[in-house]
Amino acid sequence: MTQQSVGHATPDLRGADGTPAGQDLQGTTPAHVPPVGLRAALSAELGGAARAWLDQALDEAAAHPGAHGPLSVWELRLAEAGRRCGPAHADAARVLVLHAAHADSGTLARVYSQGTADERRAVLHALPHLVPGPEALPLVEDALRTNDTRLVAAALGPYAARHLDAHPWRHAVLKCLFTGVPVDEIADLARRARGDAELARMLTDHAAERTAAGRPVPEDLHRVLALTEPGTPHSPAAPHGKES
Repeated sequence: MTQQSVGHATPDLRGADGTPAGQDLQGTTPAHVPPVGLRAALSAELGGAARAWLDQALDEAAAHPGAHGPLSVWELRLAEAGRRCGPAHADAARVLVLHAAHADSGTLARVYSQGTADERRAVLHALPHLVPGPEALPLVEDALRTNDTRLVAAALGPYAARHLDAHPWRHAVLKCLFTGVPVDEIADLARRARGDAELARMLTDHAAERTAAGRPVPEDLHRVLALTEPGTPHSPAAPHGKES
């Protein structure tokens, strides 16, 4: 079992070739693993009762994706996931339920607004699997305004890497440095930081402020600053949002 997000663990999720699933994130989260691989990995780790619960929850979500009364059937399963599957597997289980229900951006926004912090984190992990365009960015932006480091980390997954514009993305990087979220949690960091002179300026100013105040400069700051150099190697990925 590997430690994946801040204060949270997920199954050892790997791609079809056996390598860790993900882009340039050191580790994997449910946001980086296709749902079919996520279900296979989770089913392999769950005990019999938990696996039976998951199968039933996914069948219910697929059969009744819409709302039935105040809450849809599958939304009740989101609340049960931690108790049924254990805290280490709850994120992955909730993402699979959301995917089975074909939750659209409006449904995800409702679940996010009404959910616990754990359920909100699962919504953020589910975004790259369910929302192809930028319409769910308000959820990312809301999570980045919180002081919950687990939400901040989840918000900076592949969905934000693809859609978050440069200005808020830079400030999100700085927030990670402020709050102690490891920059390894930022999906596609190398590509987005490469050659970003404005990010380099912001990091340099932040380092100078800390030094002047007699405070240590986080090692992660130096790592990201090095990535802003134009010649930094990086892995290709989809284009991100336009400059603000």
